[in-house]
Amino acid sequence: MRKIWDIHGGIHPPENKQQSLSGGIAQASIPPLLVHPLAQHIGAPAQPCVAVGDKVLKGQRIAEASAFVSVPVHASSSGTVVAIEERAIPHASGLLDQCIVIETDGEDQWVKRQGNVDWHQLDAQALINIVRNAGIAGMGGAGFPTSVKLNPPPEKNIHTLILNGTECEPYITADHALLKERSNELAEGIAILSKIITPNKIIVGIEDNKLDIIDKIKSALDAWNFSDHSGKDCEIEVVTFPTKYPSGGEKQLIEILTGKQVPSGRLPADLGIVCQNLGTAVAIRDAIVDGTPLISRITTFTGEAIRDKGNVDVLLGTPIEYLLEKREYDNTRCNRVVMGGPMMGFALADLSAPIVKTTNCILAPTEEELPTPPPAQACIRCGMCAEACPASLLPQQLFWFSQGKELDKLIHHNIADCIECGACSYVCPSRIPLVQYYRASKAEIRQRETDMKIAEASKIRFDARQARLERLEQEKIAARKARQAKAAANKAKKAAESAAQKTEPTAGASAKSAAIAAAVERASAKKLAKQADQKIEPQTAQAIEAQTQDTQVQDIQTQQTTADPNDPIAKALAARRAKTNAEPVDEATKLKNAVEKAQQRLEKAQQRFSQAEAEQDTNVSAFKKAVEKSEEKLKQAQNALEAYSNS
Repeated sequence: MRKIWDIHGGIHPPENKQQSLSGGIAQASIPPLLVHPLAQHIGAPAQPCVAVGDKVLKGQRIAEASAFVSVPVHASSSGTVVAIEERAIPHASGLLDQCIVIETDGEDQWVKRQGNVDWHQLDAQALINIVRNAGIAGMGGAGFPTSVKLNPPPEKNIHTLILNGTECEPYITADHALLKERSNELAEGIAILSKIITPNKIIVGIEDNKLDIIDKIKSALDAWNFSDHSGKDCEIEVVTFPTKYPSGGEKQLIEILTGKQVPSGRLPADLGIVCQNLGTAVAIRDAIVDGTPLISRITTFTGEAIRDKGNVDVLLGTPIEYLLEKREYDNTRCNRVVMGGPMMGFALADLSAPIVKTTNCILAPTEEELPTPPPAQACIRCGMCAEACPASLLPQQLFWFSQGKELDKLIHHNIADCIECGACSYVCPSRIPLVQYYRASKAEIRQRETDMKIAEASKIRFDARQARLERLEQEKIAARKARQAKAAANKAKKAAESAAQKTEPTAGASAKSAAIAAAVERASAKKLAKQADQKIEPQTAQAIEAQTQDTQVQDIQTQQTTADPNDPIAKALAARRAKTNAEPVDEATKLKNAVEKAQQRLEKAQQRFSQAEAEQDTNVSAFKKAVEKSEEKLKQAQNALEAYSNS
């Protein structure tokens, strides 16, 4: 016999399980409306893949998994999507959330399914993909996506598979009924799990308040050779142990069956252990063998305010008020309806909320059966909460820190290890609702972590944007400096070329100008001397002056003939002589010549502008203005020529 360990703390509340065990599993009818919340599990909510007005079939996927830790949602009956909106969901705070609402047609028509009777031929990853696509999440209460739990990192060497059949919460008998009526399907589900996980050891843990089904489950398991599916020597064992609340907690059950404690902040996979609920194992079998996604579950309806008590296989999305009406619920005898058991459950704020994947019980107690808690009193520091805590925490300190919103101290005192079992609240003589404080504090911690992640992501985006803007500005500055340097180099090159071309002609022109000035001075002096020495008549003087001027011009012309032909002064004198000796030109020819010259000036201006623009010259605007001015003069010349021609 396997050794059984005990856990710290724990309590023994009255069970009242006999209320719902009198009959078998009933089948619930199809409701007029099905309400499917998009978040029925731990992780990211699913995203709708249907629209309002779409016709859907039973088992059809209506919402896709949106992240690794997420599962899809399937329609639990055929009908029409009439809304995708916020509706009441099962939540302790009475929150609203996005839901897909289906108006059923009563035909319950299935989508085409593809089962895998010969699932032995599939590898582990293919089986995991089927589990994920079937939308299976843990059905024991937490709702963790099963495909994620079945696919641990490669470095985690999983050697033990534990099937949780404790169902320690008072009143709840859903797993008990499952063991009684579907033990063969459960055994096949465990065989599939052994194929996926390949453990060395399989343990089915059951409390000793279910001894009536031990032989049946052992007989069903004997029909399977788990070593063949595991690929290694694999032993399976059904272990019973004393009933104690909350032995059904994952970490508590692992300690009871193996004697190992999962460290704070760690997971069972770190110890090489995977734990699955019995209902989850059957859902895995149905998804792989029959091709049926998770669209229904067994739920216990109990409490003195319900006349027709028992376990019912209900469609997910069925409104709770519809099911209570079918089970002959008397609301005059009940002050609150609880989802879950009396220990970890919560009162429903709105009975229109639907059944979801984690709904294992609907409890409608009378006031005598489950009295309303009295007003909380001051803590008397008795320490009974610490003695009852199965996680070995300090509930009294956690309560004080929760009241003071000291989140960092709560984290330091391992509030994340609290399984919210309610044992501390159950034994508290002051009737302090300790678990409510812990739930609220956990929500605040999660919100703070989410806000910090969002802030960090925003900071990363802001820093990246600032770096990008700074890089672009530096590139602009570098490009501007490069253009300026290129323009300066081009300007210097042009200046050097111009200076080289003008240096020699300028020197020659200066010398010639000095010679001409000296000749003019000599002629003037000679003229004055003659006027002084001789009495000349005015008319004679004028003739002499004219002769002197002719002599000066002749001297200048003589000097020009020997001068550099490129001298601008020589060019000007030659042009003047040519103009003086040329035949007179008519007005039309002058205007045509003016138009041609204006056209030439415009072409030169356009060439200089194009060159400046190509070289990215900083004075490009000045060249552009020169082009505009040349265009204006050309237009004036053309207008003058046209006016002359018309006259």
